[in-house]
Amino acid sequence: MHLFYTPDISGNTYQLSEDESKHCIKVLRLKINDEVNLVDGQGGLYLAKIADSHPKRTILHIINHQKQYGKRNHYLHIALAPTKNIERLEWFLEKATEIGIDEISPIICEHSERKEIKTERAIKIITSAVKQSLKAYHPKLNEASTFHNFLNNASADAKYIAHCHDFEKQAIQSNFITHQKYLILIGPEGDFSPTEISAAQQSGYKSITLGNARLRTETAALAACFEVNYLNRL
Repeated sequence: MHLFYTPDISGNTYQLSEDESKHCIKVLRLKINDEVNLVDGQGGLYLAKIADSHPKRTILHIINHQKQYGKRNHYLHIALAPTKNIERLEWFLEKATEIGIDEISPIICEHSERKEIKTERAIKIITSAVKQSLKAYHPKLNEASTFHNFLNNASADAKYIAHCHDFEKQAIQSNFITHQKYLILIGPEGDFSPTEISAAQQSGYKSITLGNARLRTETAALAACFEVNYLNRL
């Protein structure tokens, strides 16, 4: 399946961007009447046929359209501190998209060593993973926010904060309710501060553990992503 990300698609025809046209015609060597698939990032999956194989402005004719393709039975939002090594965060963005995630928020914490990320590059990595894993939904990436500002503006049915401190914690599967909107906070390499954990708990977040091992930020975030998807598999 040849898949193209087309968030602005509408009507019965679509013109690929210059980069996508080049990839379609020069790299994939597709020709007139060859069929391709398009996704709009909102659950729409389209079957299209090449009507004009121009390498800079390929024209597609839409054959049919499926709505809510691959829609999952829950909503997962993970907020994590950007890692000092940006490649580790990018790895998480790619793998979480492949497994299944709806929203990602970078949060700047007291112990954060990285204060910003390149949003445009991060979105490109997510988009590439969407196409690679044949997803019709494109995860939302929010701009970086401070931890406390995020607490004041975030909402979900079930809210969790994962940390390694000696606060009372439970496994995420304890009293877990399926098919909800979930929000999980993952801290920086130096973990959340006790002040941040207390603030989160006062805002309705449950403290959780992701196991006995001490995990890197991106590993912990991916473990949480897998856990929620696994618990909602039915």
